[in-house]
Amino acid sequence: MSRLVKLTATVFLLSMSTLFAGDAFMGNYEGEYKTEAYDVGAIYAQVIAQGNGSYRAVFRVGYNGKDAPGGSLVGNKEGNKVVFDGTIDVGYDLGGTYDVKGEIADSKFSGHFSGSEASGNITMNKVEKKSPTLGAKAPQGAIVLFDGKDLNHWKGVKGGKAKWKLVKGGAMQVTKGSIISKEKFGDCKIHVEFRTPFMPKARGQKRGNSGVYVQGRYEVQVLDSFGLEGKDNECGGIYKIAAPKVNACLPPLQWQTYDIVFHAPKFDNTGHKIKNAVITVKHNGILIHEQTEIPKSTGGAINKDESKPGGLMLQDHHNPVQYRNIWVLPL
Repeated sequence: MSRLVKLTATVFLLSMSTLFAGDAFMGNYEGEYKTEAYDVGAIYAQVIAQGNGSYRAVFRVGYNGKDAPGGSLVGNKEGNKVVFDGTIDVGYDLGGTYDVKGEIADSKFSGHFSGSEASGNITMNKVEKKSPTLGAKAPQGAIVLFDGKDLNHWKGVKGGKAKWKLVKGGAMQVTKGSIISKEKFGDCKIHVEFRTPFMPKARGQKRGNSGVYVQGRYEVQVLDSFGLEGKDNECGGIYKIAAPKVNACLPPLQWQTYDIVFHAPKFDNTGHKIKNAVITVKHNGILIHEQTEIPKSTGGAINKDESKPGGLMLQDHHNPVQYRNIWVLPL
């Protein structure tokens, strides 16, 4: 092996290890705020790594038994901590704007806030959330499409063998083209587990992009959308058709789940469509689509003939997303 080939291989391995290496500061934080008047409330933050030592904390604040948006702050890594200093807007009901100074160190977010309505302290601890359906076993009658052992149930969308890579933890990793199940389905229940890579410098559609295509036609988007708004082209969206009810994303590198109930479109004897496809989706156990109609195939569909059953397609969008524990129960 030449020195150039060795160097190229080394760089590739280093980059791949970075994509699946953790980040000490990124993640979910939960705790409370206390004002100087001794009022106490819940506060939450999603801390997003943005690359080059930059982080954004997106807050939600408990108020009158409800959670309300609490604005966001950008912070920077300084040694073994991330320091935040700026102004957040929590809305009129919560007193408008507040100056906030805080830091993350040793899995704790601590800080002080001050504004025209109140001032006080913030204390939060990092928490790891998990989907309640992680590792769900296939029920009787289900077809197990992937159990970590082989790719026998899959083929390339352009023909030939599926070329995805088997990796540790009973998973397969996106590479060398989209794949589709050899089995075709109509009405069905689907369970899929996935995790997005850590790509802090990437943004939007370039950050952990893939997709789960029911019947190869209707995409439930896969993307690192942790801490974002939850749009129809972000994780959990029916691509460009329906946004998720809530953004239920976990941080990149954590395993996540889609549990889908799908009813195929219906056609009369003349081939005229009389009912659209209908989909219900739970993302990490949280209902994000309920009986949502899909009027047409989404972008990237490999076959737009909605009158026929189709396979389950997993998209290669040039990011090393991983999948595991995939099964389909025909209804």
